[in-house]
Order: sequence, then structure tokens, then C-alpha cells
Amino acid sequence: MNITVICVGKIKETFYREALAEYAKRLSKYCNFKVIEVADMQTPDNASEVMKASILDKEGAGIISKLPANAYIIATAIEGKAMDSVSFAEKISRLNVDGISHICFIIGGSLGLCDEVKGRADMLLSFSGMTFPHQLMRVILSEQIYRAFRIIHGEPYHK
Repeated sequence: MNITVICVGKIKETFYREALAEYAKRLSKYCNFKVIEVADMQTPDNASEVMKASILDKEGAGIISKLPANAYIIATAIEGKAMDSVSFAEKISRLNVDGISHICFIIGGSLGLCDEVKGRADMLLSFSGMTFPHQLMRVILSEQIYRAFRIIHGEPYHK
């Protein structure tokens, strides 16, 4: 299976990069795991709604340009479907059984995702009603994908 994560912005902190590298290494046993970063736009503190919409649209265009053909698209969004780890693993397993060989996850920038990107998604997934930094969200998502594969293969890790 191919797993792609498209995300806005670059990871700046070493500890996030190290965590992501560790999960990428662990995931290599189960799938082809790839991260694609698209440019983020700086949002001024006093940005107007028009400016925020413009930033979302520019970031969204970058995301859409990187969407792999024939992939099942899961966008992370606060208003998406909440799942526990077992349900998430079951979803990945079902997609595989249904012949889906490529899943693409999308993580937006500090403003989230534009409506066009959400509209392109096959599923909106919420990790919480809370807001997380998009850099941390990459680590959380990577860990949950790893956890899902461990659950699918009946291997110890998930408790």
C-alpha cells in the first residue's frame, strides 16, 4: 500500500523531524510512506477575512497540484469524522480490501484547509475538537498510521 501525506509548510524543529523520521522508518515495513510539503503563506496577525481566504486558496492550489491520481483522499479537518484507533485501522484495512492501493492524507496550514480541498476529499477526518500545530499534527498522524498497521497485522503496540 502507498501512503502519502501532503502538508503545508516545512518542519523547522529538530525534535519533530526526528519523530517523523522514526515513524517513516517504522512504516517502511508496512507501506510506501511519503511526505510532500507544499509552501505555506505567512498570515499576518491582523489578517482580514479576505486575506485569510486568499491564503487558504493559494495553499489549497499547492495541495491540489500534488494530489496523486487514483488515491483515496483523507483530509484532516476539525469538522470531520472522529474515530478511535481501532476504527481508523479498520478503515485503512477496508480500503485495502476494496482495492484501494493508495491513501493520501492532507494536513492544512495554520488556517486549515480551503473548501475546494475539503471538497476533493473522499473523507474528512477529525483527530479532536482541539486545534493542534500543523507540525505536531504530522507526528500524530504518522503515529496513528503506524498504530493502524500494527492493529491490522495483529501485532502488539496498541493497548
